[in-house]
Amino acid sequence: MVAHDPAGTGARYVFRVTVRLDPLPGYRADPDTFETVLSRAADPPGEDGWLFFRDTLWRGELGDAAHGRRLAEDALEVPVESVTFSELRTSEAYLDDLKAAIAEELDAFNAENVSEVLKKYLGSSIHVT
Repeated sequence: MVAHDPAGTGARYVFRVTVRLDPLPGYRADPDTFETVLSRAADPPGEDGWLFFRDTLWRGELGDAAHGRRLAEDALEVPVESVTFSELRTSEAYLDDLKAAIAEELDAFNAENVSEVLKKYLGSSIHVT
């Protein structure tokens, strides 16, 4: 699923989310849970919010599952059962910019090189389109 990128960054964080429906008393939803794909525009490297991957992910997984569910609930405005990170879907240009921004801030990542940072936070979950 290629999602619209309103920020025009050329990159999106993609998550699989299990949503729970909670109908009003007297109503029933069947199924009451379903899976959807939620994506979030990646902020341009070096700009406010660009460290989302560092603050949210660890080795290609959510670092804090409860925090991930809260983020998804805020975005979808429905109860969320679970969230898993799928990938950073990115253009080559965005990835190059991301690598350059990481290189300028290596000390903030406690890493020796850019590849170590990408592996540490995104694992193998980078999909260049």
